[in-house]
Order: sequence, then structure tokens, then C-alpha cells
Amino acid sequence: MTEWVCINGELRPAESASVSVFDAGFMQGVGLFETMRAYRGRVFRLEQHLDRLAASARTLGWSVIPDPEETGANVARVLTELGAQDGRVRLTVTSGSLRGAAGAEPELTIVASATLGGTYAAELYERGATVVVSRYRQSRFDPTVGHKTTSYFARLAALRGAHAAGALEALWLDDNGQVAEGAVSSVFAVRGGRVHTPALDTPILPGITRAAVLELAAELEVMVEERALAVGDLCAAEEVFLTNSMMEVMPVVSVGGERIGAGRPGEVTRRLAQAYARRVREECGHD
Repeated sequence: MTEWVCINGELRPAESASVSVFDAGFMQGVGLFETMRAYRGRVFRLEQHLDRLAASARTLGWSVIPDPEETGANVARVLTELGAQDGRVRLTVTSGSLRGAAGAEPELTIVASATLGGTYAAELYERGATVVVSRYRQSRFDPTVGHKTTSYFARLAALRGAHAAGALEALWLDDNGQVAEGAVSSVFAVRGGRVHTPALDTPILPGITRAAVLELAAELEVMVEERALAVGDLCAAEEVFLTNSMMEVMPVVSVGGERIGAGRPGEVTRRLAQAYARRVREECGHD
């Protein structure tokens, strides 16, 4: 697998890329990341990803806030190597080494990487995915909720459980037992032609793809309601779908073993997926 890595502006072969063992991301999990999708060498909504990372650092009280221009330059380096190809781009920023000189200005560790491919199988979009409900919960009192931090083990554990059960994704509930989001995705339900999704105060990540889908729904004159959703609301829906940068718009046909609607991808999901593909072509020149 071809992969390119840029660390603090320096392009390196993936096999020799490394950071300090005293880095705060390694020692304490103090880091943020963005997973992005590149189309023909251009990241969709790159500016929004960079701004979200900087906003998270600010909210979480980092002493040095990542500069979108600097983080974007690191992404640009690996995109140059990717060329006019499609791929998965990850940007990771940590608060830097814990062994800096006394009184010295803290220096962030900025790592950008790009890998060819990384997309989901076409058959998943054709037949629809299945999801399970995780036994884990996310609390609005957790300061990291709503931010893509490198403290990601719980998410991975939920995903492993879902995959072991033959499902694509695991849904997380909040303190009140309401649907929050997937381990790596935003959640939407369609009922009566209206799209429903948890509001941003649910505690969920303000997804870049989520925002794009809401924007597209408005353009298509599809009514959207951001509100609390129970698992039962998903099971009673006509359609359910997930979004994230790599998935784009992923139809769901089963939640916790319960069939959704007719058991196949629905019309509203299809329209939004097509609209998303058009928007990508408009912004990234993707064929």
C-alpha cells in the first residue's frame, strides 16, 4: 500500500516516519485528528476540517492553537504526492513533546498522511449496511465528547464489537438512552419524507459530512428536524443512513437486528447520496 507522511512540514517515507516517544499524543493521548477524503487529489471541505480541529483545540484549552494555514500546508504536501488520485487523508495534531526546554514555546506535532483508496465496498451501498447498538454510552459531561481526539480506544472497541457481530457500525446512546451517533459516523432517520437527526447539543461530533447533507437536504427541499431520537425511532423509520467523510452517505437496512422499512436503501437516502456526489464533483472536479 502506497502511503505518504508529512511531519511538521517534512515529507518522509511512511516506513521511516516517527515522532518522539515523549510526545503528549503518545504519553497522554493529548491529540486531535481529522479523517478526510480526497477526490482526484483534492480534499472535500478541507477548510472546514482544519477549522474544526483548531476550534476543538481552543475549546479544550490547548496553550497553542493549530494554525489552519500551517496544518493545511502539511496536508498539501501529502496531497502533492497523492497526485490526481482518490484516497484517505488523515491529519493528526498533538500538543507536542513533554520534554521541551524550560520556558520554551510549546511546539505542536503535526502529522499528515495520505493513502490510496480507503473507501467502502460498493455492495454496501447497493444492499445497505447493518448496525448494532453499543453497550457504551457517551456523556455530555465528558470534555472530549464532540471532538475528534486521539483517545479513541472506546470507539475502536465498539467498532470491533460491531464487526464481530457482522455489522458495519455501532450506535452510541447518550446519558438519557437517546441515540447520539455512530462510533465513527453521524446518524439520520427518514420518516414521512422528513429527515431526522440528533441536534448538536446531544453530545455529538459536528460532522463535516453531516453539515453537507443538511445543506443539500435544504436545497432539495427535504424537510429536516434536529431532535432527540430513540432506538425505537430508528427501527420505526422508513429509512436510516449514516454519514462520514469516507462513507459519504451510507444506507442502513437493519438496526440491532430490526429491519428498517422495506429492508433496502430508500429514495430519500438515494437522492441525498446523489446530491452529495454532485457537490463533490462541483468542489473537487471528481469524475
